[in-house]
Amino acid sequence: MPDQNLPAFIGTGWAFPPDFLMGSHTVRMSDGVEDIEQSLRILLSTLPGERAMRPDYGCDLTPLLFEPLTTTLRTVTEDRVKTSIYLHEPRIEPLRVAVSMADANAGMLLISVDYRIRSNNTRHNYVFDFYQSEGTET
Repeated sequence: MPDQNLPAFIGTGWAFPPDFLMGSHTVRMSDGVEDIEQSLRILLSTLPGERAMRPDYGCDLTPLLFEPLTTTLRTVTEDRVKTSIYLHEPRIEPLRVAVSMADANAGMLLISVDYRIRSNNTRHNYVFDFYQSEGTET
């Protein structure tokens, strides 16, 4: 159901991950802040070059996977995230991007994005979990 308080500029799109509704034979849609946050999740987890029609789309965090968890890593990550948002998500303005080392032993970074929706000036926060080392112990 569309959020009546948000203008059409924010838009409506397929929910992510795609979910099909059995009874109505339709795709579940997302709108408003939910749509923006799903878009941010897709942007931050997409590598440039993965999309055939938009080869520049994405946020290239993979070169940072094997870097030590330092202040330099935090600064570079913040810059890449903010630049990607400016280039690919025109509905919002990133106000602050902060990277915290939630669990250094697990290689997990929390990327927090404070943003303003341009069309209605409301502020929100989104947190993206970035794992430096994915996998399981064997």
